[in-house]
Amino acid sequence: MSSVSVPSKPRSVSDATAKRAPSKRAMQKGQQTKAAIVEAALGLSTQIGLEGLSIGVLAEVTQMSKSGVFAHFGSREELQISVIREYFGRFEQEVFYPALHAERGLPRVEALFHNWMKRVAVEIQSGCIFISGAVEFDDRPGPVRDALATSVQTWLSALYRAVVLAKQCGHLHANADEHQMAFEIHGLILALHYEARFLKNPGSIERANQGFANILARYGASAV
Repeated sequence: MSSVSVPSKPRSVSDATAKRAPSKRAMQKGQQTKAAIVEAALGLSTQIGLEGLSIGVLAEVTQMSKSGVFAHFGSREELQISVIREYFGRFEQEVFYPALHAERGLPRVEALFHNWMKRVAVEIQSGCIFISGAVEFDDRPGPVRDALATSVQTWLSALYRAVVLAKQCGHLHANADEHQMAFEIHGLILALHYEARFLKNPGSIERANQGFANILARYGASAV
């Protein structure tokens, strides 16, 4: 008598999900691990600069193997670029996006500056990778320099657009030079970093705020 084969039990949706779950969990764990490495790298880069970052240093700080750290980035250059992206993302969250809640025109320009000043107050102690990175990579073409420059240019373009809107709203005088105004605001921040972090001159924050008030007085619609 021939045997009758018993059809295998169809795999249920729950079975398929259970088999997929480990890979999904592994993916989430991998993302969490990469985020932790970037966080550690970000902290280090404000102290030793982007150029000081290495797979070996991060492996030691995160207590991982070099191969484990390398697997998440593939190169030291990609690690540096990941840090720049994370730093810029935080800059947007702290400085740019909150300012969008302010009224268009001069109130938004003021919000951008004051949010920027809050961040600088912290960076005076911790350092700013946009400034240290500009020194490290200003004459070194490549993807890291491009990532740094693109981040800064994106922010300065947003500041410039806010100044243009202020003029369109009638908050600046008709002959106001939007490029020059944005340039001077940026210059205040750079001077503040140099004065406060490098030279440690007291009163630097107050002078930066006064400088901004002077800019508003000079370019404002009531200016002669």
